[in-house]
Amino acid sequence: IKLNNANKLIDGLGGEKDRWAQTVIDLTSQYDILPGDSLVAAGMVGYAGPFVGEFRMSFESLWRETEDAQGLRHTEGCNLVNVLGQPVQIQQWSVYGLPNDNLSVENGIIIAVARRWPLMIDPQRQANKFIKTFGKATSEGGLNTCKLSDPNLLQTVELGISFGKWILLENIGEVLDPALEPVLQQQKIRDGTSFVIKLGDKSVAYDDKFRFLITTTLSNPHYSPEVSVKVTLLNFAITPEGLQDQMLGIVVQKEQPEMEDKKQELVKNNAAMNKQLKDIEDDILRLLSADGDILESK
Repeated sequence: IKLNNANKLIDGLGGEKDRWAQTVIDLTSQYDILPGDSLVAAGMVGYAGPFVGEFRMSFESLWRETEDAQGLRHTEGCNLVNVLGQPVQIQQWSVYGLPNDNLSVENGIIIAVARRWPLMIDPQRQANKFIKTFGKATSEGGLNTCKLSDPNLLQTVELGISFGKWILLENIGEVLDPALEPVLQQQKIRDGTSFVIKLGDKSVAYDDKFRFLITTTLSNPHYSPEVSVKVTLLNFAITPEGLQDQMLGIVVQKEQPEMEDKKQELVKNNAAMNKQLKDIEDDILRLLSADGDILESK
C-alpha cells in the first residue's frame, strides 16, 4: 500500500517540481528587495488613501527615487498592488462589485490590511454597494447598516461587536458621534481569555470578526485632524479611467449582453479555480510538513 501511495505521490507532484523550483528562485531574489518594496507599500497604506490616483502614483514615484538615492533596492516600478495585492482576492472583489480600476483596487487592499477602520469618501456610492454585497456574502455574522441619525445606533454597533457582524455606517457628515470613540480607536480591554470594549456604560464582549466601515457621500469633505487620525480615509471618487472601464462594461452589456454574462462567468470561474489551486498547494505543504508517515495518508 505504501509503495502504491508513493507512486501516486511522485506522479502527482512531478508536474509541480519545475514550478516550485522557479518559485524558490523568485522568492530568493525578492528577499533583498523586500524592505524597499515594503516601505513603498506601507507609505501608500498609511498616507495615500485620501488622494486620487494621479497623486498616489506621484507618491510612489517619489518614494522609489528616494530609495534609489539612499541605495535601498526595490522592485522596478513597485507599487501597492504588486506588493500587497493578491490576484485571487482581487478577482473575488471584482465579482462582488468592486470597480476594476487601479484606484478602487488600491482602496480594497488598504481596507484589507489597514489597522484603522476605513472611512470611505464615496460620492457615487460604489464603495457602499461593494461593501454591502461583499459583507453579506463573506461575513459569518452578516452585515448591518445604520446612520448617525438612527436612534438605535449604539445598540446596532453593540450587537455587531458581540456577534462578529460587519457594521456599515452610511452617509455621515464631517463630524462623528463621540460615543463611537472606543470603537474607532479599538479600545479593547483583556478580560480573561477574551476582550471587551467599553461602549457607553456597558462592557461589550468583543468578537474578532467584527468590522466597522464608514461611508460618506460628500465629494470633498474636510475632516478634522482628530477624526483623521482615528480612521483610514479612502477616496473612492470615480476616476476618468474607472469611468471609462465602467462605461465600456455598460455598452457591452446593452449591445451584447451574452458577452458580458460570459465575461462575468469567466471572472467567477477564474477566481474559484485560483482559490482552489492555492488551497491544494496549502494542503500539500501541510501534509509534507506534518508529523508521521505521509504515505499512511490517503
